[in-house]
Amino acid sequence: MEKSSIQTHASKVLHNKGKAELWRWSATDLAHGIRTRLISSREAVESCLDRIEEVNPVLNALVEVHAEEALAAADQADLAVKKGLPLGPLHGVPVSTKINVDQAGHVTTDGVVAFKDNIAEKDSPPVANLRKAGAVIVGRSNTPAFSFRWFTNNDLHGRTLNPWDKSRTPGGSSGGAASAVASGMMPIGHGNDIGGSVRHPAYACGITGIRPTMGRVPGWAGPPSGDQAPSTQLMATDGPLARNVADLRLALTSMSEFDPRDPLHTSVPLLGEPLQKPIRVGLLRDVGISTPSSASIWL
Repeated sequence: MEKSSIQTHASKVLHNKGKAELWRWSATDLAHGIRTRLISSREAVESCLDRIEEVNPVLNALVEVHAEEALAAADQADLAVKKGLPLGPLHGVPVSTKINVDQAGHVTTDGVVAFKDNIAEKDSPPVANLRKAGAVIVGRSNTPAFSFRWFTNNDLHGRTLNPWDKSRTPGGSSGGAASAVASGMMPIGHGNDIGGSVRHPAYACGITGIRPTMGRVPGWAGPPSGDQAPSTQLMATDGPLARNVADLRLALTSMSEFDPRDPLHTSVPLLGEPLQKPIRVGLLRDVGISTPSSASIWL
């Protein structure tokens, strides 16, 4: 979508729904609205916090919500806009992180009772990249124990529900992130994937997700001074969940910045030269539940 189209669309959304409905906005619209001062990051974060208060007690998608920390970060984001400082692609936009990656000052439980006091000293690479992109981290999303199931339930944090039907799974292991995004708690959720942990929750909750190629998004899931497990090194990758493809592109761009902790990371452009010949892709137009957004053409 061209910049002028984004600006026009954001203005229309603001006129039609008002600031009380900011939790419904896409990350793309929020980012543009914040940097152009149509809205503030604080207003966006407050709207998401209100939505979290409304639906999270039922869904249990976010097992940790740090409202004061998020609002303080939002105020700093608004101050940066006011001062005309350089802004990242997700500047001021609310996001969540998964409880199986390190976030400084918060517990990395991975849904395991034995890890309930495992407070991280530093941000993991994907969390650090989200911060560098200007994102405001509002909460931590649930997983199954050890993130090794296709549902989201554990003895420490309990069960996460699918926002559309409590009798159906939200998927796993990024089920908390998918449930939070699908129910409007925030526009973007951080996830990670070995055998479907982003793809399955996106499918189960009716949103979009991407498992990037290994080496695209830097990650680290090992001890500070040691090696990651071989399966993690060879198969695990971090990726975003969102409600539309345009937001996935924005989040993937933000998460793909270089981090020296991941030796497999390769800094290559997300966009390359146009292909010299037409290619054929398949797009399922309608499965009776939802239809693709116009951003699908970006695929």
